[in-house]
Amino acid sequence: MKKYSKYKETGIDWVPIAPNSWNLASIRSLVVERKEKNSPEKTRELLALSYELGITLYRDKIYNLDRVKENYEEYKIVHEGDLVLSPNDIIKGSVHVSKYYGCISPMYLIFKNRDEDIINLQFLSYFLRNAKAGRKFFSLAKGLIGSILDNGKYVTRRMTVSRNDLLSFKVFLPPIEEQNRIVSYLDKKITLIESCKCQRERELQTLNELKQAEIASVVTRGLNPNVPMKDSGIPWIGQIPAHWNMKYLFQVAREHYISNKEIHHQNLLSLSYGKIVRKDINTTDGLLPASFDTYQVIEPGNIVFRFTDLQNDHKSLRVGLSKETGIITSAYVAVEVDENYIMPEFFYYTFHSFDIKKLFYSMGGGLRQSLNYNGIRKLNVPIPPIEEQRAIVSFIEKRADKIETMIQSLKLEIEHLSEYKQRLISDVVTGQMNVQD
Repeated sequence: MKKYSKYKETGIDWVPIAPNSWNLASIRSLVVERKEKNSPEKTRELLALSYELGITLYRDKIYNLDRVKENYEEYKIVHEGDLVLSPNDIIKGSVHVSKYYGCISPMYLIFKNRDEDIINLQFLSYFLRNAKAGRKFFSLAKGLIGSILDNGKYVTRRMTVSRNDLLSFKVFLPPIEEQNRIVSYLDKKITLIESCKCQRERELQTLNELKQAEIASVVTRGLNPNVPMKDSGIPWIGQIPAHWNMKYLFQVAREHYISNKEIHHQNLLSLSYGKIVRKDINTTDGLLPASFDTYQVIEPGNIVFRFTDLQNDHKSLRVGLSKETGIITSAYVAVEVDENYIMPEFFYYTFHSFDIKKLFYSMGGGLRQSLNYNGIRKLNVPIPPIEEQRAIVSFIEKRADKIETMIQSLKLEIEHLSEYKQRLISDVVTGQMNVQD
């Protein structure tokens, strides 16, 4: 990593040295806040801000279209080239330069350039997104992360940096020509890094789809492609091996419910991405109740279904297999199988495949489109002989382990690329790395 030839002490704890030619300036001295309000007589493009994607067109956020308001009079005007930041998310790096003209939520701050010969707003955006600045913003922020008790209810509050603290924030500023070269360098490098990440993410998606497809295939068709087949009578299952049976769920499993009120079990579990995982019962991160008396106890081999909010959330995986005793919210449905007929693992993989096919979304009822045990008790389940179930489960677990190893390797690469990008931005915009050549 190439350094500058001379450095000076800054007196700033989070960046103790900076190149000799760089100066310290407050954001207030570099920008002018834009306070134009939207006009109801004109139709302007609605914009959105995220720390990952920057300024985007709100209409591209398809999953949020149902939340669009009709009245945008209080929204702020954003011009192309303006710097937009979120006081609530500045800690995460939610600050970007807009490529669009439009309007955005009044919760954001919009700034225009005070003097183009002094500051490149893209450089300022990179500087404020670097991890060291994020940690400094964290120390300035007011509020709480996670959940607190407010009037008897748990609510989430976000950490916010005040307008005055933002405007007073100190920036290390190289000469404008050097800023321009830094921006050009980072633009090219970050485009390359993001391209690599996108490729890894596509590979990750392909591996996940392969794993799901293999599970769905063997739990409904078995391992022998030459075995005689018959119609299951269920369109989304299709044909099954001729020697398999079709059973209603209630014939091979029953609802499992044990209240935690008298037990007071402390091993808190959660259903996350199709897996039952442990959760810190003492954490303040997330919406946890004051008491766990209303929770239910689940045991090894129980299958847990999350049938809440089916209408709004079509992405989550809603089925998990418990491998330990613990407590989980009573909003979920827990089921125990009759192991004379079906293995818990085979039952889980079967319903995992139904989950992937989004079967449950057409079954919910009520305002929130929820389900309970009675809503699934007459679902048809293909049942092979126990020995065949064992062979199928063994096959899935071996294949899944191999694919999961590749998935974890890709996730690690993506994580390293993200860390490298963040470190690169920090080193370059604070002058710890010289990219002028």
